[in-house]
Amino acid sequence: MAAALLARLCRGSAGLRGSPGLRAACPPLSAAPPLLLRRPAAAPPGPRSFSAAELVRAAPAALQPYLRLMRLHQPAGTWLLYLPCTWSIGLAAAPGCLPEWRTLALFGVGAVLMRGAGCTINDMWDRDYDRQVARTASRPLAAGDISTFQSLVFLGGQLSLALCVLLCLNYYSIILGAASLSLVITYPLMKRITYWPQLVLGLTFNWGALLGWSAIRGSCEWSVCLPLYFAGVMWTLVYDTIYAHQDKRDDIMIGVKSTALQFQEDTKQWLSGFSLAMLLSLCMAGVNCNQTFPYYSAVAAVGAHLAHQIYTLDIDKPEDCWKKFASNRTVGILLFIGIVFGNLWKQRDLKNVEESSENR
Repeated sequence: MAAALLARLCRGSAGLRGSPGLRAACPPLSAAPPLLLRRPAAAPPGPRSFSAAELVRAAPAALQPYLRLMRLHQPAGTWLLYLPCTWSIGLAAAPGCLPEWRTLALFGVGAVLMRGAGCTINDMWDRDYDRQVARTASRPLAAGDISTFQSLVFLGGQLSLALCVLLCLNYYSIILGAASLSLVITYPLMKRITYWPQLVLGLTFNWGALLGWSAIRGSCEWSVCLPLYFAGVMWTLVYDTIYAHQDKRDDIMIGVKSTALQFQEDTKQWLSGFSLAMLLSLCMAGVNCNQTFPYYSAVAAVGAHLAHQIYTLDIDKPEDCWKKFASNRTVGILLFIGIVFGNLWKQRDLKNVEESSENR
C-alpha cells in the first residue's frame, strides 16, 4: 500500500514528472524495499483440539481407516455402552465406599474394544447398505478404504484383546460376559428382520448392567440387576429411536427397518412411555439396594433431562436428532454421580443409626 501511494505522488503533475531529481526520488515499484511488498504474515494457528476426531485425523494415514471402523472418532456410542457398567459397579460398592477404580478402568477398556468389535461386525454385514446411505457412505468398508478380509483380521484382534480383559474377572463374570457375544454378532441382522432392532441393541448394550455387579460381588443380585438392566434397555430404546430418525428416508428406500419407521409421528408418545418405564425401574433397583437421597435426586434429574429431550425433539431434522442422541451421555453421567453420592450417603445413615443406638 505504501509503495502504491508513493507511485501516485510521483505521477502527480507533468512538470514534476519531467524533473530528473524527482525521478530519482521516486524509484519504480520493483525497487521498493522488499518489506513493503510482502503479504501480511499468516495468523498463528489456534489451540490444537484434543477431540477424539482430531486425534484420529492426526494418526498415521494407514491406521485411520481402522480407527474409523471402530468409531474412535465418534465416542458417544462408547460412552453409552460404558455407562451402564459404571451404574452397576457403583451400586455394587460397599456402603460408604467409592466404586472400585480398577474395575471401572477395566470396563472402560472393554467398552472401547467391544464397541469397536460391534461396529466392525455391523459394517461387515451392512457394507452394501452403507454405500446407499449418505451418512454412512464414507465408512471405511463402504468406501473401499479397507477390504473385508482386513476387517475380519482386525475384528479378531479386537475380540482377542477384549477376551484378555474378560479373563481378568471372576469365573461367573467370564461366563456371563461370553454369553453376550451372540447378541453382538446377531444385532446387525435385526434391521432386516424386525422393526425393533433397537430392542436387540438395548439387550446388547446394557449387558454391563449385569456384568458390573457380578465383577464386584461374584454373582448377580437379580433383584437389583434385572431392574437396572431393564432400565438400560428402555433408555436405549429412547436414544436409538432418536438416532434412527436421522436415516429414515434412506431406510425406506433400501428396505431397512427401525423403531423410527414403526412409530413415525407417534414417536414422542412411545419415547415418553420408555422413559417412564426406565425411571420406575431405576427406583426399583434403588429400593432393592437401599439407595439414598442423592440417588433419587439423580433419577429425578434424569427424568427432567429426558422430558426436555422428548419435548424439544424435531424428528424431521437429522442434526437435532444427532444432538439429542449425543446428549444422552449426560443422562448416564448424572445417574452415575447420583449412585456414587448415594452410596457415600449410606455411611452417614449407618453412623446416625449407630449413634442413636448408643444413646439409648
